[in-house]
Amino acid sequence: MTVPAEKGARAAGRTRHDGPRRTRDSYALFLLPGVIAFLLVVVGPFLMNTGVSFTEWQGIGTPRWTGLANYRELLYDSEFWASFRHSLFMVVAMATVPTAIGLVLAAALFDYVAKHVGARAAAVLRACFYLPQVLPIAVAGIVWSWILAPDDGSLNALLGAVGLGSWQQDWLGDPDLALYSVMAVMVWVQIGFPLVVFMAGLQRVDPQLYEAAELDGAGWWRRFWHITLPQIRPETYVVLTWCTIAALKVFGAVYVLTNGGPGGATDVPSYFSFATFFEKTQVGYGAAISTVLTVIILALSLVGLRLQTRAEDTAEGARA
Repeated sequence: MTVPAEKGARAAGRTRHDGPRRTRDSYALFLLPGVIAFLLVVVGPFLMNTGVSFTEWQGIGTPRWTGLANYRELLYDSEFWASFRHSLFMVVAMATVPTAIGLVLAAALFDYVAKHVGARAAAVLRACFYLPQVLPIAVAGIVWSWILAPDDGSLNALLGAVGLGSWQQDWLGDPDLALYSVMAVMVWVQIGFPLVVFMAGLQRVDPQLYEAAELDGAGWWRRFWHITLPQIRPETYVVLTWCTIAALKVFGAVYVLTNGGPGGATDVPSYFSFATFFEKTQVGYGAAISTVLTVIILALSLVGLRLQTRAEDTAEGARA
C-alpha cells in the first residue's frame, strides 16, 4: 500500500511542476504570431535598409558596395545637420511644450473643474483637447494650410478684421516663420495625448493627499507642485519618451504643410530621407539617413524606459 501512495505523490509533484511550464508554453504560442510579424515587418526591413545603406544605388540595377562612404558623407552634410536641428525644434513643439501644458491642464481638470463644475464637464473638455489626435494628420495639415494661407487665410483675415493688418504674414512661405508655424500646429495636434495620460495617472493618486493639503491651507498651485508632480513622475517619463520619438520621426505634417520648404527651412531627417530616396533617387544615402535616425530613436527609447522603470521603483518604494 505504500508504493502506490509514493507513486501518486511523485505524479502529483510532476503535475504541479508541469503546470507552470505548460502555461509558459501556451503563452509562447500566443506570442509567436506577433513575434513573426515583428520580424517580417520591422526587423527584416530594417536589416535590408541597413544593408542598402552600405551601397550606392538608384533603385534600379545592381547596388554597388561602398562600405561606410554614405556615413562619412553624412558626417559632413550640412543639409542633414540642418534637418536634425529642425527636429530638435520639433521635440520642443511636440514633447516639451505639450507635456508642460498637458500637465497643467490635466491637474486643473482633475483637481478643479471636476470638483467645482462636474466630472462630465471635465470629460467633455478632455475629449475636446484630444480631438486633434484623432484627426488624420493629412486632414489637419490641409485645414491649417487654409488657415495660414497668405492671401485668403483665416488667420490673416482675422488680423485684418481686428485692425492688426501689420501682423499679417506669409506664415508658411517665410523662411523665418515657417518652422515656428509648423511647431505651433504640432503643439495643437500633440497636446491631447499628454493630457489624457496625465488624467489617467491622477486617478491613482490618493485623494486624501489633496484633502489634507487643502485643509492645511495649500492653494491649487502648491498642491500641483508638491503632490501632483511627484505622484505622476512615471507618466511624465512615458509622455516625454513617446512624444520625443514622435517628434524625431515626424513626417506627415511637414509633407502636407511645407514639403520641407521654403528653402529647407522646415526640413527634418525623415523628410530629408524621403526626398533623398524618391526625388534624388540616392537610395543608399537615404537608407543611411534613416538608419542613423532609427539608431537615435532606439537609444532614446532605452533611456526613456530606464528612467521610467527607475521612477516606478522609487514610487513603489515610497508607498511601501
